[in-house]
Amino acid sequence: MKLVNIGFGNMVSAGRMVAIVSPESAPIKRMISEAKEKGNLIDATHGRRTRAVIITDSDHIILTYLQSETVANRMTDDGALDEEAENE
Repeated sequence: MKLVNIGFGNMVSAGRMVAIVSPESAPIKRMISEAKEKGNLIDATHGRRTRAVIITDSDHIILTYLQSETVANRMTDDGALDEEAENE
């Protein structure tokens, strides 16, 4: 299982991510408010401005202060941690 650092030591499973989107559009803002009402919102911004929204396959919405490109690069680069390699 690969974990992606989304800032401040917070990690997300790369295999569970469906999309990384910008928070600027009205549909995404609506998804964020609906997730907050349902209790499916995870705010990993630590009070900073939200720059990317991660949508997972379990209908959780994760907010991060990192830009979408940064999170995507961390998924493909060595920023993604391989849990099996850590356990060895």
